[in-house]
Amino acid sequence: MYSPTPDDWHDANRARWDERVAIHEASDYYDLDAFRAGKDALREFELAEVGDVTGKSLLHLQCHIGLDTLSWARHGAAHVVGLDFSEPAVEAARSLAGSLGLTPDRAAFVAADVYDAKEAVPDSSYDIVYTGVGALNWLPDIGRWAETAASLVAPGGFLYLAEFHPLTDTLDDSTGSTITYDYFSREAWVDETPGTYADFHAPTVHNRSVEWQHPVGEVVSALAAAGLRIEFLHEHDVSLFARFGSLERHPDGHYRFPADRPRIPLMYSIKASRQVSG
Repeated sequence: MYSPTPDDWHDANRARWDERVAIHEASDYYDLDAFRAGKDALREFELAEVGDVTGKSLLHLQCHIGLDTLSWARHGAAHVVGLDFSEPAVEAARSLAGSLGLTPDRAAFVAADVYDAKEAVPDSSYDIVYTGVGALNWLPDIGRWAETAASLVAPGGFLYLAEFHPLTDTLDDSTGSTITYDYFSREAWVDETPGTYADFHAPTVHNRSVEWQHPVGEVVSALAAAGLRIEFLHEHDVSLFARFGSLERHPDGHYRFPADRPRIPLMYSIKASRQVSG
C-alpha cells in the first residue's frame, strides 16, 4: 500500500535483506555451485551494452552477494568493488570471491549505504559504475543517488544501469494484465509479503519492506542533471523472474508474456558517460 515514508524505512529494509542472504545463498535461483563452476550471472544484453571491460576498474553499487560483481572480474575487469548496505551480504560476497581465488586487490567488497559510497569505497573514481536490477526501488531520493553515482565515474568512463521497468509496478500483481497502480506515485510502497523472489515459499520473519517507484524520465533526468551524458536508453521485453503468473520462462532463462498478448517493456538499461574535460 502507498503511504508516507516511515521513519524506520532503512532499518526495516536492511533487516529484510540481512535475513534473505542465507536463503539466497542456498537457493536454486542463485545456484552458487554452478556459479563457482563458471556459470555467468550477467545477462547477454548487459554484456553487449557494457562491452569489453578488460583492464578496467568497476564499481558495483548495491551488489547484494556479489555474483554480478564477480562476473565482471571474470570478464577481465582489473579491479572490481562491490558495495551493499547489508553486512551479511558483503560477508557472503567476500567468501564467494575467496572461493574463486580472487584476492581483495581484484575483488573487494564494502558494507555501506549507497548514499555514502563516495566516502566508503577505496578509490576516488572508476572506469565503470554499474548498478544491477532491483536496486533503485529501495531508494527514496533518485537525485541524490545520481549525484553520488556520477561523482564516482572517472573522466572518459561511464555509468551503466540495468533495471526493472517501472511500468511493471503499475500492473496487477496476478497476471500483469491491468493497469492498477499509479505510475507517478511518489509515496512509499509498504509491503509485508513473506518469502523472496529467489524462493517465494521460504519462511521469513522480517517481511516489512519500504520501496519507491521511479519513472524512467526521473532517472534519466537525474543522471543528466548530475553531469553525465546519456548515451542510450534501451527497453527490453524480458524479466528475470516470474513477476506475474502469466509470464513464461524461455530457454534463455528470461521470462516473457505469452506471444498472443501485446509486448510491453519489462526492463530497461541506460549508459551515461562522463566527458573528458579540456
